Amino acid sequence: MLTSIAGKSVIVTGGSKGIGKGIATVFARQGAKVMIAARGQAAAEATVAEIAAAGGTAAHTCCDVADWDSVQAMVAATAEAFGGVDILCANAGIFPQVKLVDMDPEQWDSVLSTNLKSSFLCVKACIPYFEKAGKGRVVLTSSITGPVTGFPGWAHYGASKSGQLGFLKTAAMELARYGTTINAVMPGNIYTEGLQDLGEDYLKTMAASIPLKRLGAVEDIGNAALFFASDEAGYITGQQIVVDGGQILPESLEAMEEI
Repeated sequence: MLTSIAGKSVIVTGGSKGIGKGIATVFARQGAKVMIAARGQAAAEATVAEIAAAGGTAAHTCCDVADWDSVQAMVAATAEAFGGVDILCANAGIFPQVKLVDMDPEQWDSVLSTNLKSSFLCVKACIPYFEKAGKGRVVLTSSITGPVTGFPGWAHYGASKSGQLGFLKTAAMELARYGTTINAVMPGNIYTEGLQDLGEDYLKTMAASIPLKRLGAVEDIGNAALFFASDEAGYITGQQIVVDGGQILPESLEAMEEI
């Protein structure tokens, strides 16, 4: 299944931890050559070591995904290391929680640059490689927060994730000439390193709001990205898929009590 991934060159931005690490690990297990693009060198090196220990192929490069020169250098380094760029997983994102009344304009700009502008920059930098190959795949990590739901303190994050889906629609049309598809995965509550310190009671409360009664694993997002990146999904573009265990389905707490 999805044998078309083997040997492909894959960029995963924000791939050193959390969902990005899950995506990178899933692709490496399928035989892809994975470039971990992240700001933190130590975490990136650790992820590369884990992938290598499991028999996978990976490398890392430091990158500020909001900076055009840095993104171009990252994509060029990937092409040099792996002989091209086949798949871009634009996953990097930040989500500092701050309510509107306390939010500085600079905080808004920072989140929009890291989460949304970076999607544009990374896609743009990969186009010459997609054009040369005559094909390519792009997978964006969006979210249910913004496009579907809201949460106090994440207005900037929600705007950036909704913006990714707006970008997606036109990008799908423009990338089609290069034989390239672009789709998005929309995670719900996923268990990552950032949740480990919140306590068992908090995690149980989060899980209770999900029909499947558990938080998602980073590999759940990686598997969805893997499908979108495969030859088997070659006729799907400009689409998004929610991966949330049914979190957005109940219309009330009472609905959850009826399960």
